[in-house]
Amino acid sequence: MGGSTTFGESEPPAAVEERLRNILSASGGAAAWEWHMGGKRILGDSGFATLYGIAPEEALSGISPGRFFAIIHPQDRDRMRLAMGGMLRGSEVLSKQFRIISPDGTVRWLQARARAHNAQRSGQGPEQSDRFSGVLLDITEQKRLEEQLRIAQTAGGVGTFEHVDGFGTATVSGQFCALLGMHAATDLPVRTINALVCAGDPPLIDLAARPELGLATHAELRIMRADTQEIRWLMRRGEYIRDADTSGVRFSGVIYDITDAKRVESQLRVLNETLELRVEERTRERDRIWRVSQDLLGVSDAHGVWMSINPAWTTLLGWAESEIIGNTSEWLAHEEDREATRLEVARLAAGHKTLKFENRLRRRDGGYCWLSWTAVPEDGMLYSVARDISAEKEAAAALAKTQEQLRQSHKMEAVGQLTGGIAHDFNNLLTGISGSLEMLQARLAQRRLQDADRYIAAAQSASKRAAALTHRLLAFSRRQTLEPKSTDVNRLVASMDELVRRTMGPPVQVEVVTAVGLWTTLVDPNQLENALLNLCINARDAMPDGGRLIIETANRWLEEHAAHQRELPAGPYVTLSVTDNGTGMSPSVAAKAFDPFFTTKPIGQGTGLGLSMIYGFARQSGGQVRIYSEVGLGTTICLYLPRHLGSADTLDDGSSAREAPRLGKGETILVVDDEPEIRVLVAEMLEDLGYAAIEASDGRDALVVLQSTVPIDLLITDVGLTGGLNGRQVADAGRALRPELKVLFMTGYAENAVLSQGHLEPGMHVLTKPFSLDALANRVQLLVNGRPT
Repeated sequence: MGGSTTFGESEPPAAVEERLRNILSASGGAAAWEWHMGGKRILGDSGFATLYGIAPEEALSGISPGRFFAIIHPQDRDRMRLAMGGMLRGSEVLSKQFRIISPDGTVRWLQARARAHNAQRSGQGPEQSDRFSGVLLDITEQKRLEEQLRIAQTAGGVGTFEHVDGFGTATVSGQFCALLGMHAATDLPVRTINALVCAGDPPLIDLAARPELGLATHAELRIMRADTQEIRWLMRRGEYIRDADTSGVRFSGVIYDITDAKRVESQLRVLNETLELRVEERTRERDRIWRVSQDLLGVSDAHGVWMSINPAWTTLLGWAESEIIGNTSEWLAHEEDREATRLEVARLAAGHKTLKFENRLRRRDGGYCWLSWTAVPEDGMLYSVARDISAEKEAAAALAKTQEQLRQSHKMEAVGQLTGGIAHDFNNLLTGISGSLEMLQARLAQRRLQDADRYIAAAQSASKRAAALTHRLLAFSRRQTLEPKSTDVNRLVASMDELVRRTMGPPVQVEVVTAVGLWTTLVDPNQLENALLNLCINARDAMPDGGRLIIETANRWLEEHAAHQRELPAGPYVTLSVTDNGTGMSPSVAAKAFDPFFTTKPIGQGTGLGLSMIYGFARQSGGQVRIYSEVGLGTTICLYLPRHLGSADTLDDGSSAREAPRLGKGETILVVDDEPEIRVLVAEMLEDLGYAAIEASDGRDALVVLQSTVPIDLLITDVGLTGGLNGRQVADAGRALRPELKVLFMTGYAENAVLSQGHLEPGMHVLTKPFSLDALANRVQLLVNGRPT
């Protein structure tokens, strides 16, 4: 081609653009292009430029073949190179489908169509192709629809095939192969396909037929499946159309299985032939049932005794008709479903309809099928239809299992975060305690007692902080010991007004909005005060430059939908909310706000247990807490507490707990704890207070003392004892022997089941570990003498 004219190099861009526009206009394509063989350039219009992400001017001047193939999907590139090579070697027509990867990364399907053009060489022989031009059609949507069609055909059991007249192979779908019992393929020899057709039946692909465009044909035929040798009936439908690639005639057709319909047809034919001979009532009832149904159909009497059933019972359950007729289904029903099944049959006998009643029936192989029943009573008989929903139940169970695994994964992630935070904080606290004790031991050995108080104070401080940490953890886990009282939240907020304003400081404007006629709620007022103060401090930290803080109370009635969203029972609630106009939270931060040890504050400026403690306290109190926040607009945290029908108790200022303890007068106290260190420590503390202490290591030893004649003025027992008897059982046994016995329970957390959900008898109190000498002395004096110290 060395002497040929090079198109695209000598032509002005306007001429090229006009020719490409004419090509595009004539074909209705998405983009027009030309391949110039001599100049080895590919020219394109603006649509071509868009596909390749290049300027229209560059497309008009042409790109290299390398750039042309670069955008083609790697799996289609070699195939397109071969097709283009065929054009370069003299083919006149190109029609190929392929994928491209657009500059934005999306994958699209294109149909490339092109035709060669000839140019006369001056005195050098016949015309030859020196360029070919065509269009690129975007067929992405067509491909998507083809995939949807394929899925629909597979779901509906429809196989597709195409055969071009004169060729020995046919293009087939996977479902086509499945219907024939063959391995999936895209092309099959016609001889192989027709070999499966039973003798005497029309061929599936008729090579001897004279194709006529537009002629639609159909035929019923039998095949012997290649895999099982089973005889199946197929219906073949199709039409002769023009083949775009070869210009020949193509037969496009479908096949689908009609075996069941043929069997039904045969059964109905036999039924119609013998119907006149069936005179018995039972036979006539059975004839009402559509035999081909895959659902379980049956007719029973008012007591549920089956009079007639369809073959699907045997197909699904494996039991013969004779084993079911004359019996009820009770012997097949799962033992957990028998009572409900009896009640449903009774409802039917009373004239009520059954819709979607579910139970399980046993198969012959020992397994069970889940069935959904619809039944109606009529003329003293019960007509029933049952659909097999085992697959649906299995899918639901699998989904539930997956969701449970996801919840477990989230739970383990939270546990890991929780244990890591606990280890970090407790290591710091234990270091302070053990280090102070070691220094105290060293100073005692050196007889340098002037620093002893400082080390003792350091150890006590670390111990108190450890107790505060465990208190927050128990609040988060909803295991803290609460003392709920009927509380007026308005009165509680008013009592904290001055403290809140001092804590907020001048930059923060505090506003309190209390509801008129606020309901009371049953809650631990001290814990509610701590929660409110924590929320106010968090709000202050979110307003570093000052702002506005609103404390608000309200009565709320949660309907079913609103209560479900908040994971609460529907009903009346008292709400206490704290709102600020500070920095706010992003959705990701708000979602983790209640997680233990999660904090956005710098290291050392927060444990990350404040909101988790409030969450645990609210849930343990039967309520909920919710966050409403937007970045830059502020945050509202709202506590929902259930309404309590009762008058509010008077708030305790706690002054009695701060007074110094007084000495006892030799009263005898039985101390029961399975931890020797705690038991000995409590006994020594009591003896220092002037009481006589008797120690017992478990419940059985305590019962021996209680059964003796030794006078006991007070029983102090741990709740979670080992050895078979817990603290509550010891106290109850002691009360049976000594009705006036007073009891003080010690506990590290609230064993509600043991403590009767917090409802204690008169003369019983609870003391939470760890406790101070003052707290122990006050509780003992209150129980022994009837008054605190």
